[in-house]
Amino acid sequence: MHGANIAVGREYVWGDVVIPRLTVAMLLAGSFSMLCTADNAIDELSAGTFTVSRSDAESFVQPAPALSERQREVFFRGLATFNRRWVVPGLSTGDWGVGPTFVADRCSACHVRGGRGTPPDSDSRQPLSTVLRLSVPGTDPHGGPRPHPHYGDQLQNRALQGQTLDLMPAYQPVPAEADIYLEWSEHAVTLADGTVVRLRRPKPVIENPAFGELGADTLTSIRNAPPFFGLGLLEAIPEASLLAIAERQRTLGYNGRPNRVWDDADQRTVIGRFGWKANQPHLRQQIAAAAIGDMGVTSALYPKQNCPDIQTICRAEVPGNEPELSDVSWSELEILSLGLGVPSRRNWNSAEVQRGAVLFEQLQCAVCHTPTHITADYVARLPQLSRQTIHPYTDLLLHDMGPDLADGRPDFEAGGNDWRTPPLWGIGLSKTVNGSTTLLHDGRARNVTEAILWHGGEARTSRDAFQRLPRPDREALLAFIDAL
Repeated sequence: MHGANIAVGREYVWGDVVIPRLTVAMLLAGSFSMLCTADNAIDELSAGTFTVSRSDAESFVQPAPALSERQREVFFRGLATFNRRWVVPGLSTGDWGVGPTFVADRCSACHVRGGRGTPPDSDSRQPLSTVLRLSVPGTDPHGGPRPHPHYGDQLQNRALQGQTLDLMPAYQPVPAEADIYLEWSEHAVTLADGTVVRLRRPKPVIENPAFGELGADTLTSIRNAPPFFGLGLLEAIPEASLLAIAERQRTLGYNGRPNRVWDDADQRTVIGRFGWKANQPHLRQQIAAAAIGDMGVTSALYPKQNCPDIQTICRAEVPGNEPELSDVSWSELEILSLGLGVPSRRNWNSAEVQRGAVLFEQLQCAVCHTPTHITADYVARLPQLSRQTIHPYTDLLLHDMGPDLADGRPDFEAGGNDWRTPPLWGIGLSKTVNGSTTLLHDGRARNVTEAILWHGGEARTSRDAFQRLPRPDREALLAFIDAL
């Protein structure tokens, strides 16, 4: 935070400069300058006409109320594909085309009910909703990570083997690339009031690599599946708005910046929005990349099977279709991701939540977790996304989060310490949706308190201020975040 001091009165002090709190809020937020004051300027609508009044286990997979009847039909076909298994050719229990190597056999295996993943907390179980990204030093032709020559850009720990997939013989048993386990270590942090919080950190353990050792220079990054809802609204935020936020942050000593990534469809460099390092430009590419990377399912954008040259048995496997994800199903999945609603906020009029909102501002959390955005004037793919006032609590920008959270793996313009600010909306419903409360890129945080205490780099001052809070204030701040 570059030496910024927090004031609890009406002013902030930046070095020798005293700035009124309202001025800071206006600088940070523009149209959302009154976001966290106690005057209840923001109501319970998280996402305008895309807000869903649900707080149960199905609240992350509801169509936005703004969708037309025809759009709802397409939405539910996309949801069926999201939940449907991919299987080997010849079976009638799903769509043909899983593998030959893969991590999961359906989208909902990682995003259970549209929610976040859960890494295994036992070192004897392999992850399912958590993947291991790979690269080697250098970049690909477009400036992205350079894939490992034998294992590609993600380690596939499952493969087509008759005894493990519906008892259906494969063309020839395909070896999984390796077994993956997570080894956890813990240390304790003591807060100012004496509360002890134990923080854990995962380390990937790779066993039985099928195509040789990965090599000492291989870069790895554990990635936990994020929630699936609200993505269409994030895609609809104008690029100019994100750049304006980055510019305002620089005037305050922060270094939020967009990742600039390669758009495979349009063959050009654009701003990234999705993924833990904002390495995907738009939802259509994100869907196709997840299909091939996580399930081994080809598409018109990525028609080649996920089999590096050395994996000859994998390369010999007959594809389910060419491509396996049809253009129609691909578009239906896109409409699903564009049209998902966002749960409304809860307990918004609670005095404790309102006090937490003020603390969220005072601790400068709102600098990066930008509360409010207004979507573009016109969104062609789904016009109802246009001109929506939304409260996702993200700037979609990269920030240096310090060495404790670093994976050391660059991704386009994102460095090894950089992570995109994740949205906070709906965070309090995660446990209700699928039981998961894990946060951060590798799922190390088991709750919001742990997630905050891992913050470093640009967020260090906010973290330190959180550690100093008296218990009632800390609980109020957590109640506010839980209500989003």
